[in-house]
Amino acid sequence: MKIAFFNFFFFFCLLQSCTCDDTIMRTRSMRDGDVIFSEGKRFAFGFFSLGVSNLRYVGIWYAQVSEQTVVWVANRDSPMNDTSGVIRFSSSGNLCIYASVNTTEPLWSTNVTESIPEPTLVARLSALGNLVLLDSVTGKGYWESFDHPTDSSLPFMRLGFTRKDGLDRVLTSWKSPGDPASGTFSLRINRTGFPQLILYKGLTPWWRTGSWTGLRWSGVVFQILFVNNQDEVSMTNRVMDASVITRMMVNETGKVQRLTWSAGEKRWNVFWSIPKEECDNYAHRGLNGYCRPTSSEACTCLPGFEPKMPRDWLLRDYTGGCSRRNKTSLCREKEGFVKFTHAKIPDTSVARVDMNITLKECKQRCLRNCSCLAYASAYHEGVGGEKGCLTWHGDMLDTRSLLNSGQDFYIRVDREELERWNKNGSLGKRRAIIIVISLIAALMLLAVISFCFVRKRRKSNRDRRSSTTLPPGSFDISDTFRFEEDQGGREWELPLFELNTIATATNNFDFRNKLGEGGFGSVYKGVLENGMEIAVKRLSKNSGQGMEAFKNEVKLISKLQHRNLVRMLGCCVESEEKMLVYEYLPNKSLDYFIFHEEQRVELDWPKRMEIICGIARGILYLHQDSRLRIIHRDLKASNVLLDNEMIPKIADFGMARIFGGKQIRGSTNRVVGTYGYMSPEYAMEGHFSVKSDVYSFGVLILEIITGKKNSAFHKESLNLVGQIWDLWNKGEATAVIDKLMNQDINDESEVMKCVHIGLLCVQENASDRPDMPSVVSMFGHNANDFPPPKHPAFTSGRKPHVKNDDLSGENSTSVNDVTLTDVYGR
Repeated sequence: MKIAFFNFFFFFCLLQSCTCDDTIMRTRSMRDGDVIFSEGKRFAFGFFSLGVSNLRYVGIWYAQVSEQTVVWVANRDSPMNDTSGVIRFSSSGNLCIYASVNTTEPLWSTNVTESIPEPTLVARLSALGNLVLLDSVTGKGYWESFDHPTDSSLPFMRLGFTRKDGLDRVLTSWKSPGDPASGTFSLRINRTGFPQLILYKGLTPWWRTGSWTGLRWSGVVFQILFVNNQDEVSMTNRVMDASVITRMMVNETGKVQRLTWSAGEKRWNVFWSIPKEECDNYAHRGLNGYCRPTSSEACTCLPGFEPKMPRDWLLRDYTGGCSRRNKTSLCREKEGFVKFTHAKIPDTSVARVDMNITLKECKQRCLRNCSCLAYASAYHEGVGGEKGCLTWHGDMLDTRSLLNSGQDFYIRVDREELERWNKNGSLGKRRAIIIVISLIAALMLLAVISFCFVRKRRKSNRDRRSSTTLPPGSFDISDTFRFEEDQGGREWELPLFELNTIATATNNFDFRNKLGEGGFGSVYKGVLENGMEIAVKRLSKNSGQGMEAFKNEVKLISKLQHRNLVRMLGCCVESEEKMLVYEYLPNKSLDYFIFHEEQRVELDWPKRMEIICGIARGILYLHQDSRLRIIHRDLKASNVLLDNEMIPKIADFGMARIFGGKQIRGSTNRVVGTYGYMSPEYAMEGHFSVKSDVYSFGVLILEIITGKKNSAFHKESLNLVGQIWDLWNKGEATAVIDKLMNQDINDESEVMKCVHIGLLCVQENASDRPDMPSVVSMFGHNANDFPPPKHPAFTSGRKPHVKNDDLSGENSTSVNDVTLTDVYGR
């Protein structure tokens, strides 16, 4: 009955078209423009191009994801130059891609060599995203795309090799985001020794998982199904919830990433990525080295070994590795093993394996063999304990400690080393307990002494402040670097850097390390002795308002912790020097990208949207989610810095104001800020509130979308906001979209939604503007639900009276500069 029904279904599809929903029929072909969809329409198969390229590829992509995401490419190394391509079955039964209808030599083929029945042969795209060549009657499969992956691994796809036919399922990166050709990096299960997953750069190991522990790959956090038997060695990613859209990929920069699609944010979120730290780099420690990322001495040697080239280790060059301290052979009396816990054991491609003995028998076997240097269990059987035996008989590579995973690892040492280790390393259980108790007692005593000292110092500071008047232009260091929070009476301190440390880090403030300059002073890049990169803001001696801004910024930003705010590491107050020390952000400031065409081309629409949302979350934190309500008062493109992943971080709090309690607005006789970003009530009357920052954010949105400055863009006496407002009223607002990102926009309505939000933020009356919680919420809603924007401010080219215009200049790129602009009310 089932066969009869399918035959009818098959015949019906032949009459209708070349494709039958998810199926390519044997006697028909697919032309460029034809697409088949998997059941449920999660995946699509057909022809596609990438970016602005005219090259045509055939592959599989997510059909339900707004951001084009290709997961498999058939002809990745043999693209077509035009849309003349065709997909059809060859006379031998293989599915092939041809450059045109008349071409007989295929660009790509499934390349099945066994005999394939002709009448009932089809190619079907499964609901899992697997293109399968099969007999539609018997269900027998002859070929599937899951056996020939490109850069992505989907749920239920296997990676690994089968022993009988030698088929090796390997992930290989693209050459670049716009070129799916085979790239430099590949991820595969190693065939030699005990199985492990290794990322290669060319033929050189780049990163490896560690061996299979019985529960997971050592050093990998997510769960997988692992098979190691006489037929195959493979791993399969699984998901419990079929509605979750997730994939694992190897990107062109050499990172293995696990990503999940967020429908609400309309982007891929990376929740696991490797390598991400120094210890992840393969063999970074050299032969017989050991990496401990949580230790101040990250790299060391395994017990019984010492640096081969100690002088190189002082320069953080570990390539020479470690050699055995005692050159005499092992196999002497009273030898033993030093136990490492939570270890990623050394590269197992050279380890010897015996799955039929216990860990205790493994230890005895290693002791009897003079060449055996270390051992470990092959894997855990869950509740049943450890099983199998791995032994190493030569130099060991790529060993490190792990935080919450890994396994026990035993290193063979001689009697002297064992005694040294027990004395300096383990200390014995009894001695360790005594030390722990002593440390706890000492800490309790220290806490009592510190409490008494702090109370006495607080009283002394209060008495001194009440009886001492500081001279103009000076300030009390204790007020700035040690002060009580507004609630709870808790005291907080900011780390102080010595002037010599900062001078050394910046090469004595060498001009070649200078990143930028603003009203506050100059900004320098520095490198501390531990290798950490920093950015140093040095207060200019000629800055009339610098001291006030300095105190303000220290008190504010040092207590703020948010992903989208720049992080302060400390400050320096010594001699006449006043400096702020920040994390170094390599991608400079937002104005460097959006106001310069060469750099702006790097910002596609998804990246610009991420930047807009990141800035919004940072402002929301300042206005609502931090312990204090903070009005920034100088939000602009040059005060948004970008880290190495282009995550925006709001900077420069020298002009910011703290609001206490339920206060939501304030006023000043001295207006500071940058024309083009200032709200009308602030620029003209000195009134500021959370809505002042909302106005500045609205200008930022419009600048990011257009790639133009609000204050520098003039046409028919209009600034940028006015120009957009006119086009909006004419229904022609799409004309403002930056031409450099037109090709990256899959949904133009999303861009227009952001323009709509920007215009709502720059409305002339503060009461009409949304607050930041409403703005953040708008990004996740349909623009049809938004109110129409009212007339924005400053659209006639009229400027308030400005004493000193933006000190950063119209065409400069500032790095966390402070603009000191005096604007007087009417």
